[in-house]
Amino acid sequence: MTTKVRPCLSVVIPCYNEEATIQSLINLVLDSKWVAEIIVVDDGSKDRSREILASIDNAKVRVVLHEVNKGKGAALRTGFQHATSEFVIVQDADLEYDPSEYPLLLEPLLDDRADVVFGSRFLSGRPHRVLYFWHSLGNKFLTLMSNMFTDLNLTDMETCYKCFRREVIQSIVIEEDRFGFEPEITAKLAKSRVRIYEVGISYSGRTYDEGKKIGWRDGIRAVYCIVRYSKVGDKLGPLLKR
Repeated sequence: MTTKVRPCLSVVIPCYNEEATIQSLINLVLDSKWVAEIIVVDDGSKDRSREILASIDNAKVRVVLHEVNKGKGAALRTGFQHATSEFVIVQDADLEYDPSEYPLLLEPLLDDRADVVFGSRFLSGRPHRVLYFWHSLGNKFLTLMSNMFTDLNLTDMETCYKCFRREVIQSIVIEEDRFGFEPEITAKLAKSRVRIYEVGISYSGRTYDEGKKIGWRDGIRAVYCIVRYSKVGDKLGPLLKR
């Protein structure tokens, strides 16, 4: 691995009603010496998230505001447009994913073996909080279905941690506004034939009482997106248009 640490990473954080975690999360991200800039897109929060973000006085942190809630995909679309560093990573605003693991995701990129790296919650001996069986099974089903349509062999398509060469992610038009971003970007990366790696990561999942937002309707949308943005979807064309 390339061992010389240099700030080369843009961290894009979509934020919606995350007053309980956003300050702690940003502090953890700032602790990483790999981070050149943090782009927080507040997606129309109704709690104190904006007030907390406005109080942050650090040149590395930029805040972009959506006046109304548009969804995770829309927030990421905005954030990616503002990224300027060599590499770009998605970081959720909660504390489910650990920014100290950025070096794991950057290693294949820095060694010029990959163009995109997925952080897999299922390809790891690292600590995982034990939570919902059916949620885990749903993730694995969506990953399997995605792999069938993309001919990839990912273990965790729905993971938050996706790290890109900036020119790769900025060359892709993101159409999904909500959690459909995950299958959409996976399908479009597969069609672009970029080099994709996976690395194992830890995971400290939260419960719905703690603020988890994704639900069964998003799972249904994910199935649609897997088909819609695949090569099969390209052939079906207008039949799958929204």
